[in-house]
Amino acid sequence: MKRKLAPYFMILPYFAAFAAFHIFPIVFSFFISFTSWNGISAAKEFTGLANYVRALTKDSFFFVSLKNTLLLTALIIPGQVFMGLLMACLLKDFVGSRVRGGFQLVNFLPYITTSVALAIIFQLMFDWKNGIVNGVLNLFGIQSVYWLGKGWPTRIVVAVMEVWKNYGYAMIMYMAGLSTIPEELYEAARMDGASWLKSFRYITVPLLRPIFAFTITTSMIGVLNLFDGPQLLFSGMNQPLGGPARSVLTMMVRFYEASFLNFEFGYGSAIAYLFFLLVTVLSGLLVRLFREKD
Repeated sequence: MKRKLAPYFMILPYFAAFAAFHIFPIVFSFFISFTSWNGISAAKEFTGLANYVRALTKDSFFFVSLKNTLLLTALIIPGQVFMGLLMACLLKDFVGSRVRGGFQLVNFLPYITTSVALAIIFQLMFDWKNGIVNGVLNLFGIQSVYWLGKGWPTRIVVAVMEVWKNYGYAMIMYMAGLSTIPEELYEAARMDGASWLKSFRYITVPLLRPIFAFTITTSMIGVLNLFDGPQLLFSGMNQPLGGPARSVLTMMVRFYEASFLNFEFGYGSAIAYLFFLLVTVLSGLLVRLFREKD
């Protein structure tokens, strides 16, 4: 009996920690989403579905955050997929094996760079008066753009920052997928007179279908959870939370505002579970879209 129970005692610490730091917060937050708890008082007044009704019918900022989240997702995901795939193919086909590792490291470095450093860099780059981006535009006779003070320019800055930060992750995934494609297929295509673009279209893209599914799904979940970029980019700039005109107020930023600035933990938990429902639905649609057919 001792020998049978010994393995379970050995893995017990992991499951205890998992239950304490994962399962309990999920269950507890779901419970308080039906209350008006402010995070401080011991009393938790049960309000039923009032928090969910408030989010869906009374909170205009909730729908602003939903719209901004979907807009940023539509802007960022294509850029990440295209840049990651382009760099992976260029490194595989046009860069020698001796220096390929160095180029991979250079392209992957933004992914492991802290968000605070990236936010400071992009604040300086897109500064209205002294930013290098407006400086380049002025050289071509284009008037300076108030990038961090207007709605759509702000969204473009956030999208560019997130694409630049995360395309290295997609590149590594595609490099791994490209290594599994037999080189004989490309050699046969070249012997038949196929160009690089045709080989890319008819060999690379179809055989990378599982990698596309995984990369797009994980990238989408990451973008839907977007928080640090919009939050840090406008910290200390006398801008409202979520940037000018709330143009980059994402659902995670709205959750942060409701829970930790307004101390409405019950309402914030309701926002979090509505966000969880959104992620689940979109992930399920992507899985069905990329599911291989017979």
